[in-house]
Amino acid sequence: MAMAPSVQRPRFNPSNSSGVSDVHRLHHDVPSLCNSDPNPLHFRFQSLVSCPADVPLELFEAAVSQLIHHPEYNSTLILRSETISDSDTTIPTSAPCLDGYHAVRNVHRKLLPRRPGRDSGLEQHCTLYAFETGEFAGLPSMLVLTPLVPEGESLPYYHPTVSHLAFRFIPSSITTTSDSASAQSALRIEVIPLPGTPTDPNSRLYRTALALLDTLHRYLWGAFTHYQKRVQHDVLIPREIYQDVYLKMRERHKGIVNTWRETTDPLKHVFEDIGIATFLMLFWKDMFAASVDLADMKELDDSRWTSWPRPSGGFLDLGCGNGLLTHILSAEGYSGYGIDLRARTSWAHYPNSSRAALKVHALDPTQFLSPDNSNDEEKSLWEPGAFLIGNHADELTPWLPVLATLTGASGYLSIPCCAWMFDERFTRSSAASALDFSDNESLDAAAGVVSSEAEDEAIFISSLGMGAEGTHKSQYSAYRIWLARLSRWLGWKIECDTLRIPSTRNWAIVGRERLPGDQRIYVDRARRIVEDVARRGTFKARTPEGKAHDRAS
Repeated sequence: MAMAPSVQRPRFNPSNSSGVSDVHRLHHDVPSLCNSDPNPLHFRFQSLVSCPADVPLELFEAAVSQLIHHPEYNSTLILRSETISDSDTTIPTSAPCLDGYHAVRNVHRKLLPRRPGRDSGLEQHCTLYAFETGEFAGLPSMLVLTPLVPEGESLPYYHPTVSHLAFRFIPSSITTTSDSASAQSALRIEVIPLPGTPTDPNSRLYRTALALLDTLHRYLWGAFTHYQKRVQHDVLIPREIYQDVYLKMRERHKGIVNTWRETTDPLKHVFEDIGIATFLMLFWKDMFAASVDLADMKELDDSRWTSWPRPSGGFLDLGCGNGLLTHILSAEGYSGYGIDLRARTSWAHYPNSSRAALKVHALDPTQFLSPDNSNDEEKSLWEPGAFLIGNHADELTPWLPVLATLTGASGYLSIPCCAWMFDERFTRSSAASALDFSDNESLDAAAGVVSSEAEDEAIFISSLGMGAEGTHKSQYSAYRIWLARLSRWLGWKIECDTLRIPSTRNWAIVGRERLPGDQRIYVDRARRIVEDVARRGTFKARTPEGKAHDRAS
């Protein structure tokens, strides 16, 4: 019976198992794997590195499943893997026959490179083995990876130069040390290196094995402690489809890095906005399609998304900053506008179609109390059915669901960064006194919807997809929970995702579906927010800057 796990993961304490004497050895001398296959091409495995196994063997299969299905966690050069087949009856002849073990499962996968123009893909067999006899007979205790290299080709750079690589769990009961009291279960990496491949502790192969062993040790401890992922990715858009479209979008727009006009880091901003644009295009395709057909894009042609469904009222990017997201969407044929207080240096260097979509405009939410007072240009920005975007919009972030409710928007995407309320910085105390979400109870009961206040707190927070971050311990977590409650209070069904963009602030909340009930109640709530802000008089619409302001004067 396993003991209850401690809070902290045990120290990763690797040992060189190749016989080098200056590295601490584990207290066991289990020999390396031995092939029972007489084929002379199947050489003996060589042990590289070991570490103590601090968990029961029963968790091994769950831990190596992560290694099989998510190789991208171990190499930035790998995009993902695609499973070709998964069988517990058909074992390939390329899988080695090993003394004392029998193969119990084989996953045939293909590794996809992150840079297909530089690296090639690679098929690989991932074979699970169990002991043939003894206490642990039938229980998976080893994973062997076997690359399938076409004749005349070589392994891609991201793959170790081996013909086989084994992850081995060695229970304490089969160690051969004479001191049974000190016998300790162990994890070990063993390989059959290609001829001429160095395996000393300074070699690339050894360092790779060390990193893989650390990953396995971490996965096993996570399985032991019921580890919860830090965040939840790919909730709204399947990972494979997003990655395939993103790679094409990156090729189309990566040249912006070389012509970047701002002082900010182009590698971050360019690829971040390419990622957000990709997400939006796929999200709109799903949201506005007559039928869901995201899975039909295995053979994706660059021109196909010109006919994808999109918001009838276009998009409106609030606080668009450098205008890059607006430019990318415009370049891909999506109509809409980006607004900000001042024009950025980049604006003048975009094509005419993108420049026409970027507007210097100061947003004043109180104008929606008397929409008749808006001028024609302001009205043109807020087309019926527009989709609102708030990408790190700071002070405008809490206004996204409010304005979407008041203007009849088709939906919104908000990626919050700095924590703001309507007219002041967000704090827990100010949030508690700003709005009373408890009046959802009577409305939700009539509509047959469970009130967010009546829900168990843990269940509600879990629904936001924040993973292990979903606690009240940080200000940012509390802010996101408050935004989600606000959105629901205003009649939006809550959907959240963690975007695959190069930013630590990549959690997004989206609204695309209205909750049932009398919609006039939700609109009235939004109006009350604007009226309260206007009455306090603390929100001041900023004055547009630059030439656009001069012309307006």
